[in-house]
Amino acid sequence: MSDTGRARKVAERIKDVIAENLQSVIKDPDLGFLTVTDVRVTGDLQHASVFYTVFGDEDQAARTARLLTANTGRLRSLVGKHLGIRLTPSLEFIPDALPDTAAHLDDLLKAAREHDAEVAASAAGAVYAGDADPYKHDDDEADEDADAPSVRS
Repeated sequence: MSDTGRARKVAERIKDVIAENLQSVIKDPDLGFLTVTDVRVTGDLQHASVFYTVFGDEDQAARTARLLTANTGRLRSLVGKHLGIRLTPSLEFIPDALPDTAAHLDDLLKAAREHDAEVAASAAGAVYAGDADPYKHDDDEADEDADAPSVRS
């Protein structure tokens, strides 16, 4: 049985170690402005997925991914020194798609707001096709009863 609390703590520690020491391990000017967004560790602590974002264009992201792949062993060694556990998890660097997804959602929400504004503008001068209040009310029934001829038996 795996201890998810321990895996979560190890993941947080890996995130801190990589984020704090990335520039000192990879001393390459091609390394872009990188942010470690999340780390997920398997329950048996054997594998860690490191999610990251890169500020810049696609070319910068590709160079950064290449540098991270080339220096995975050095980063794993650094993580192993700082964790102090028996087995150091293998590292896998994955570009985080969250910013792209968030930007896409923002675009969709903007389009929805514009569509709502168009609908509201077209409905501004609209009038009812029939009566403004098509429902019967109790006071209407009293008026109808007063107008109806009375039938006596």
